Amino acid sequence: MCQAYHQQYGCNYISVMPTNLYGPGDNFDLNTSHVLPALIRKFHEAKIRQDKQVVVWGTGKPRREFLHVDDLACACIFLMHRYDQPEIINIGTGKDISIADLASLVKNIVGYEGKIIYDHSKPDGTPRKLLDISKLTALGWQPQITLRQGIESTYRWFTEEVTG
Repeated sequence: MCQAYHQQYGCNYISVMPTNLYGPGDNFDLNTSHVLPALIRKFHEAKIRQDKQVVVWGTGKPRREFLHVDDLACACIFLMHRYDQPEIINIGTGKDISIADLASLVKNIVGYEGKIIYDHSKPDGTPRKLLDISKLTALGWQPQITLRQGIESTYRWFTEEVTG
């Protein structure tokens, strides 16, 4: 639609396609959340209960790309000043991580000391989700928040705002 308005009326709309987002204000409900906030909640609750293990769905092999919401906001502002094309532009980090490595990272940040068990009877989903962000990086934009920094700040927010 934005491309059609641009072509027909010359409107300068920008359509962005972000990768998997996370950060403060995320949905941490285990029934409806996405993988990263679900892992944060699972490991936090297991730590509090002193559970011996945390179960993660699937094999841990699929790879996903994650972008902190603050980097998305910065990218959108950047594009408003430097992008004047009708084509959709991807916003991401250009880096992915396996679910197994993500689970280990979250475990470490949360301070959980038990084991991670993978439930192979549950689905893995798409093997890989990684955006091509070359158009965005060619304009000079790079994400500023590393995955570790983003998960650390999101976990702090979660413990202050959600678990109180």
